[in-house]
Amino acid sequence: MNSVGANMVEKALGDKETVVTVEPKTRPNETMKALVWYGNKDVRVQDVPVPTITDPTDVVIKVTGTTVCGSDLHLYHREILQLKKGDILGHEYMGVIDEVGPEVKKFKKGDRVVSSFQIACGECRYCKESLTSMCDRTNTSKLQEKLYGQAIGGIFGYSHFVGGYAGGQAEYVRCPLADNNLLKIPDSVPDEKALYLSDIMPTSYHSVVCAEVSKGKTVAIWGLGPIGLLAAKWCQLAGARRVIAIDSVPERLEFAQTKLGCDVIDFSKEKDVVSAIYRLEPDGVDCGIDAAAFRYTKSYLHTVQRAVGLETDSSEVVNEALRAVRKFGTISLVADYAATTNQFLIGALMEKGITLRGTGQAPVQRYWHELLRMLEAGEFDPTIILSHRFRIDEFKELYDAFDKKEFGLMKVFVETKFSAPPAPGTPELSSFKEHDIKPSMAL
Repeated sequence: MNSVGANMVEKALGDKETVVTVEPKTRPNETMKALVWYGNKDVRVQDVPVPTITDPTDVVIKVTGTTVCGSDLHLYHREILQLKKGDILGHEYMGVIDEVGPEVKKFKKGDRVVSSFQIACGECRYCKESLTSMCDRTNTSKLQEKLYGQAIGGIFGYSHFVGGYAGGQAEYVRCPLADNNLLKIPDSVPDEKALYLSDIMPTSYHSVVCAEVSKGKTVAIWGLGPIGLLAAKWCQLAGARRVIAIDSVPERLEFAQTKLGCDVIDFSKEKDVVSAIYRLEPDGVDCGIDAAAFRYTKSYLHTVQRAVGLETDSSEVVNEALRAVRKFGTISLVADYAATTNQFLIGALMEKGITLRGTGQAPVQRYWHELLRMLEAGEFDPTIILSHRFRIDEFKELYDAFDKKEFGLMKVFVETKFSAPPAPGTPELSSFKEHDIKPSMAL
């Protein structure tokens, strides 16, 4: 099912009721730059209306830092249901509060904050259990409810399949239910670190928790994007004896090997990844983390099945993990999977007694106070993978280069007109338009 068909189904079903007004009010005669989705590989930076307070629990944020995520490439390739032309993308952002709704209690104008990528009500069963990404009351998609049995929480800038909220790749963002979805940032933590509390720090941490990594265990990680690389670092901090990192991008493999001390497997050269893992760990690894995502296929069979719509997701990576993880081992799926897959190795799952755990979207609010403390104490630094800095008006070019894995891009910081100069030790500004791409600071 494509987005056109999905939107037609949603229209027939009717939206799910939420406690949030999705479509924001706007300020008269004010515009901002934002990245807008128009179709497959068609994103554009445009001038659009500035949002304003719509519900009394809203704030409006002047964005001082945003970025592009590996999962945004699913939107770029039109692989997520219920996309609509004109959607503002982006789920990772931080900034300074510019407007405050009358029922907001924890924040005031001028506060420096980072937003969770998900939108939580704070009152439903899941929010009260600190499982905020599973909020029952912020996702409008009746289609997702029908497909999954239940809908997860709303997410900024990630299609109407998760609520249709305007995203953070913009100069201003309206944040609903602000008391539940924002974290105040102390002056001691620069934007270049605080921004990643929105997603990649808690998501990578959550993947390691779900994989049950602990002292002395061995871990294999498929996919060395920002989540996979930070997960490798978290595994080391958890006391893992060995981390095996699997990818095909030379810069990422080099980083994992030289900066993180991982054993690496280049699947473009090593066709039998499972055998390569068993050569390193004859009993198999204790834990597996799939951070590679559904859109990557190796075999002709899965490439064709995805192309003609016989499956939406490839099972190849998870099947490798099922074969490589030891009996009664644990696998966490943190990579985005959307719907259905074929040739899934269910026999290995059952007969080997493996725990295969979908991480869900990470419940950011469950972790971010602890992770902020670690940032302040210098115990964890996400800028180890921060490679480049760009302006917001080059988002279109950035998506293209990030998709092609060019210029050593790992994680980037995107500035707006409200951003401070680069913090010491972080990348200087690069520019596609001026043909001035600085060397990757992560390498």
